[in-house]
Amino acid sequence: MNYGKATSRNDQFAILLTTLFFLILTVSKPVASQNCGCASGLCCSSAGYCGTTDAYCGEGCKEGPCKNSGPGDPTVSLEETVTPEFFNSILSQATESDCKGRGFYTHETFMAAANAYPSFGATISKREIAAFFAHVAQETGFLCHIEEVDGPAKAARGEYCDTTKPEFPCVPGKGYYGRGAIQLSWNYNYGPCGRDLNEGDLLATPEKVAQDQVLAFKASFWYWTTNVRSSFKSGFGPTIKAVNSMECTGTGVPSETAANRIRYFQDYCMKLDVLPGENLTC
Repeated sequence: MNYGKATSRNDQFAILLTTLFFLILTVSKPVASQNCGCASGLCCSSAGYCGTTDAYCGEGCKEGPCKNSGPGDPTVSLEETVTPEFFNSILSQATESDCKGRGFYTHETFMAAANAYPSFGATISKREIAAFFAHVAQETGFLCHIEEVDGPAKAARGEYCDTTKPEFPCVPGKGYYGRGAIQLSWNYNYGPCGRDLNEGDLLATPEKVAQDQVLAFKASFWYWTTNVRSSFKSGFGPTIKAVNSMECTGTGVPSETAANRIRYFQDYCMKLDVLPGENLTC
């Protein structure tokens, strides 16, 4: 009788272990995920698979409970952190009388873009928000420039068209100069950006980035998550190289424009009550 009871308990324990084993396998199994649409609680790896281990939530993690944040810089709510007051404080720094970005770049369109491209803000920290807006401030003159000031002239000279990228062919008469909040540039960025955002062929219609208020931010979010976010894990300095490598002197002394970015980053970190961390120059 006692033996029978022990056997019953053992059977129950075995069933429990088996159930837990299959649950673990289910959660840990890689699952292909287009645009990083993992289920709640799962991380999207750099390769586009969902899981919970360091292979998914560690280096290169794009979405979910990633381990991106550094000490003293936890993941925060993008909507609660980038308030209208914070956003408008950047606009208020503009000194140009003819600021075309006023009324184009708004807090409402920023949040609309963030909702349409959730991987940007899903696992973001205050420090990364400050970094993003530091580059936006430098690229757009505090949200004034929708397009690169001398972009059309550069395009006329054949700049921003890399013919070594045949998969993203330049369309005659179209210029791939800076547009949007981080000034998306080059044919090899416009092509995949339009594809990944399901915005059609931006190689044929690059001007859309300067015409659509939401796309102007979404394109910048795409560039950030694709080309900059992984660099930010090493500090703000590497993000300068990721956004505009020509500003990095290699001497340890930042160029004038790089120094601007660093100053803006420190300013926005202070506004968001977070330390800027180390490795600020490139």
